Amino acid sequence: MANTMARSFLQVAVTEEVASPLRVVQIEGLVILKIIKHCKEFSPSLVTGQLLGLDVGSVLEVTNCFPFPTREEDEEIEADGANYQLEMMRCLREVNVDNNTVGWYQSTFLGSYQTVELIETFMNYQENIRRCVCIIYDPSRSNQGVLALKALKLSDSFMELYRSNNFTGEKLREKNFSWVDIFEEIPIKVSNSALISAFMTELEADSPVTQCDYDRLQLSTNPFMERNVEFLIECMDDLSVEQQKFQFYYRSLTRQQAQQQAWLQKRRAENMARKAAGEEPLPEEDPANPIFKPLPEPSRLDSYLITNQIGNYCNQINGVAGQSFNRLHLMKALHDN
Repeated sequence: MANTMARSFLQVAVTEEVASPLRVVQIEGLVILKIIKHCKEFSPSLVTGQLLGLDVGSVLEVTNCFPFPTREEDEEIEADGANYQLEMMRCLREVNVDNNTVGWYQSTFLGSYQTVELIETFMNYQENIRRCVCIIYDPSRSNQGVLALKALKLSDSFMELYRSNNFTGEKLREKNFSWVDIFEEIPIKVSNSALISAFMTELEADSPVTQCDYDRLQLSTNPFMERNVEFLIECMDDLSVEQQKFQFYYRSLTRQQAQQQAWLQKRRAENMARKAAGEEPLPEEDPANPIFKPLPEPSRLDSYLITNQIGNYCNQINGVAGQSFNRLHLMKALHDN
């Protein structure tokens, strides 16, 4: 009886652990510095790397990382990249460092990361890792005085739709799925040991104002705003192309339905004549006829991703514009005084 109860409690504990959702991504400060250094060294080129750590309950701990070598699209070089990852993880294991893969990081330019390639990478990781995240770092936004670092994962509802490869309007309405439900942003918590925290306190400058504080008062945001608006216009053009695809589909569907009605009316008239002549009527639907072949509906995945990207650009423009107005009002007050 005791063994049965203990086994039951163990099963309940395991079930709760599996069902526990991911709440926080806890990253060590040294890992963040490594990610920033790697991304800034190769900016504006895009780079990526591996995240290592532990999956503990509702917290994903990122304790180490290493960069992937920059390479061209080639099978042999891709194989070398895979060997490089395995060799790096073997070396880390030998020195007793966490070598469990918990995701990857990548750089981006002005938040242009919501692509089909990112989703495919997520799905590939999900085949082997139960829970993984992608750390996105934007060096261009960080130059504006903001640490542009975020942790993303795919939502469970989106992964279910992606596996079924069914992004039709009917399916999306059935699941009540919107373009904002593709990615989930997980809060990031920076963790440092007590020794590092004490060391950083010793390094802290005595001056209450640093050069970084003065840099935040820069009034020139024109280049950043211009690039955001340019990318926003490009996304609007891409969205217009996707809308034209759907318009063409619905026009073709309406034309096909009209052809089907005309064919049915003609077949019914022909059947009435055959009945009058005492002959067997013909079937009202002919599967071999091309007009009865269903038209494939275009996938809405691309339009959802583009809409998501447009929302991201609008949020960035709104944030930068709001900060610029605050700086202008501050400088005006200083000038008046």
